[in-house]
Amino acid sequence: MSDIHTLMDHYDATGLAGLVDKGEVSPGELLEAGIARLEQVEPQLNAVAEKLYDSARQAKLGNGPFRGVPTLIKDLFAPLDGARMSNGSLALGEARMGLDDTLVSRLREAGCQFIGTTTAPEFGTSYTTESTRFGATRNPWDTARSVGGSSGGAAALVAARVVPFAHGNDGGGSLRVPASCCGVFGLKPSRGRMPSGPLTGEGWAGMSTAHAITMSVRDSAALLDITAGADLGAPYAAPWQHEPFVDSLRRPPRPLRIALVEHLTPWTTGPEALAAVRHTAQLCESLGHHVQHASLPVDALAFLDQVFDIIGASTSSYVTLVGEMRGAPVSLEELEPRTRIILREKGNASGARYADAVASIHMLGRRLAAFLTEYDLILTPTLTREPPLIGTLDPFDESLSLATLIDRFHSYSPFTALFNASGQPAMSVPLYWTAGGLPLGSHFAARFGEEGTLLALAAQLEQAQPWAGRVPPVSAQRR
Repeated sequence: MSDIHTLMDHYDATGLAGLVDKGEVSPGELLEAGIARLEQVEPQLNAVAEKLYDSARQAKLGNGPFRGVPTLIKDLFAPLDGARMSNGSLALGEARMGLDDTLVSRLREAGCQFIGTTTAPEFGTSYTTESTRFGATRNPWDTARSVGGSSGGAAALVAARVVPFAHGNDGGGSLRVPASCCGVFGLKPSRGRMPSGPLTGEGWAGMSTAHAITMSVRDSAALLDITAGADLGAPYAAPWQHEPFVDSLRRPPRPLRIALVEHLTPWTTGPEALAAVRHTAQLCESLGHHVQHASLPVDALAFLDQVFDIIGASTSSYVTLVGEMRGAPVSLEELEPRTRIILREKGNASGARYADAVASIHMLGRRLAAFLTEYDLILTPTLTREPPLIGTLDPFDESLSLATLIDRFHSYSPFTALFNASGQPAMSVPLYWTAGGLPLGSHFAARFGEEGTLLALAAQLEQAQPWAGRVPPVSAQRR
């Protein structure tokens, strides 16, 4: 198995870095192979915001545990020195921040090679990766369908076997939704687990965090080990992890009490997504866990109205900042219709309303924490239906109401944003494909600070029902 592409077909990032460490492959070979694989699939997927081949070839390589592994950084509030940061918007033009995000710095020190940035919808406020600036990013399982959002470019390239993992972030499901759409693994860490500096103290009142889309569970755990931890001046931090996250994979979890929640009123879960989550529940039971039907103590519509107070105020503040940075106010014509809807209805939220919204998400965290005194995990569908056709989810019509926008997005992904608001870790695990060959993930949430429980279960599920052998029609993998 000496051909470099054959190695990349069969090894995750941990395995590739091990080959580099043993001298069986060089970082330069991995870099060029990653570039070649990206060039192979990019015309079909449109998942890249900017190619950074020359800078990757010239960069000083870190000597950490992922030495030589090629990857990409999401083009959304994650500055990468030398790269454009458009945040999916026409309004930012060719803005380059000239510095690294703290998480990016940690990946660089770990030896990662950045071959590009990945596409995201404007300001990350969509469950599909479509924008005026970049067009639609396409699903490698069916290029007529969405990859999800907002880390859609990252998920598409991992699913297409270009790279073993890609950076992403998640303010309402943006790692887990595309992981479900593309049949890969997506973990959202606990609030305060990951660094957000040096430019940001918290995103969306602490609802947003960063991590990665991965093919293997052990890569996700290893990436947490090298990137987690509060950075200088962070406003808060998650509970201390007493052992490396990868150690949680080395033993099966004890029998877990799992609350199975199939619907969130007022929305219902479609038949394929119900089949997916019930399949996962049966798999968990076969592994010795205890699954019990339950419902969540949440008024979804009231919750989302308050969440959009936070998103609207934050978006308004950011658009003003962009105008100040470039020396000219941002016009509405430069923004997506979705952003205009949010600004029109929530952009002028008062300070008191914003404070009430923050208090409400903190109270939700307390209610869900109390709920999890009876259970170890919550299991839900990641999405209520299969990935939609491109052009059908995001309303490119600013005359729509915010209520319509919320219904369109959250009838599709009703559960994921709850755990951004509560701060709990959550993951989407690829365990089911529809009769039409489309993936549908299953979503688990754990108690605050207990990523290790999620990762231990994910490793057990991965061993019981491996997913890496399922390769989409658009793929860089040699057949």
